[in-house]
Amino acid sequence: MPRSLTVSEKDLWSRTPSLLLLGFFCYAFPWSVFAALPLHNESTPVLRIQGSNTIGAKLAPALVRGLMEQQGLQAIQQLPGDRENEVIVVGKSADGRQARIALAAHGSSTGFIALKDGSADLAASSRPIKDAEVTELAGFGDLRSHSAEQVIAIDGLAIILHPENPLRSLSTDQLAAIFAGEVKTWEELGGHGGSIRLYARDDQSGTYDTFKELVLARHGKSLASAASRFESNDKLAAAVSDDPQGIGFVGLASIGRARTVAIADGESQAMFPSTSLIATEDYPLSRRLFFYIKPGQSNPWAEALVQFAQSPRGQAIVAQTGFVGQQVQAIKVEALDSMPAPYRDLADGAQRLSVNFRFQEGSAALDTKAMRDVERVLGYLQQAGKMDRRAVLVGFGDPKADPHRADLLSKLRAMAVRRELAKGGVSFREVIGLGDELPVAANSADEGRIKNRRVEVWVY
Repeated sequence: MPRSLTVSEKDLWSRTPSLLLLGFFCYAFPWSVFAALPLHNESTPVLRIQGSNTIGAKLAPALVRGLMEQQGLQAIQQLPGDRENEVIVVGKSADGRQARIALAAHGSSTGFIALKDGSADLAASSRPIKDAEVTELAGFGDLRSHSAEQVIAIDGLAIILHPENPLRSLSTDQLAAIFAGEVKTWEELGGHGGSIRLYARDDQSGTYDTFKELVLARHGKSLASAASRFESNDKLAAAVSDDPQGIGFVGLASIGRARTVAIADGESQAMFPSTSLIATEDYPLSRRLFFYIKPGQSNPWAEALVQFAQSPRGQAIVAQTGFVGQQVQAIKVEALDSMPAPYRDLADGAQRLSVNFRFQEGSAALDTKAMRDVERVLGYLQQAGKMDRRAVLVGFGDPKADPHRADLLSKLRAMAVRRELAKGGVSFREVIGLGDELPVAANSADEGRIKNRRVEVWVY
């Protein structure tokens, strides 16, 4: 049976083995056994990956190594590339042939540029593809299609401080004012230490794009010109860790010696970047990490790496490298008096699964990640023996002028998830719509409203 977990302020799954539930999803991923991939006798790369430093620093090389091991290659080694933040992973077959995979991690935007000019076969991005990039790459097909856009992991932007800074929490509006240079001293935040020094990623970074979208732009702010800029998450975190007056933002895998603070958005409670809250994407600064592949891509190594990343072994590597895998687990949630009665009853007697389904305005259509999650939830329910009236779906929405409409839309979205899971043979104990109750983000911007339009899965 799956291990049950208890929600706390700390990382809820820090004691859970990263390979837990590894076998739960094999039936849902028929690509877990790969055909042999072509090898070379020369130094030409079989695959070229460009883009996000968040992905390229640790995760992409680890996934490449895992794929090479799956292919039976030996003497796998990672060599430096021509520039900083570039590496080449090399593996050899028993008969001396080799596979060389080149990775360049200079920022998410560079991945889409490289796809367009043909210098990369796969783009790694720590943010969704932009409308302008979709248009520029339209000649290759729809880069937002299910085959092209692959969510490989969930990450959270951690707001980091010097280890001895006592500040515990910030709201997103405070965070925006800090990084805009409007809040200049720690004393203005109730602390001490004098002037605040800002550390941020560079303009090519998907991490910076995410921070700009979720924090700065939402509050009408721009990054202060005095901020120190970095191409590398790890180097930024090291700089903040050495600066008692510093504050910065990095991906979850790069926190290092720095200390994180809890973040609140709108009416939500302040949340630390714990694994559980990032897995459900409730943490205000959670984000998805992507591989983008040209539709109809003819490079077999690119297709195989995308598939491997989605496999149980690939998702275990995601967790091992410090990100949040998409395996489904059951979480025990503390029942609080402030919860609506139906939700409090669930917290008393059931467990919440570590996946949320989310929707755009006026839509009940499931996106790329959601369709993968349907398969993962089916695998969990089947393995745990909870296919027959042991599961409950709970829908939520953002506020509407008519509260009854919010209630109706929240239930309709839950019904859309039920329809997909029912195709796999699941029968539900109950489907509940709770309207605009229990927001996890501010409803003052599209990103917050999307987070609040969600469907949770609970099991008895």
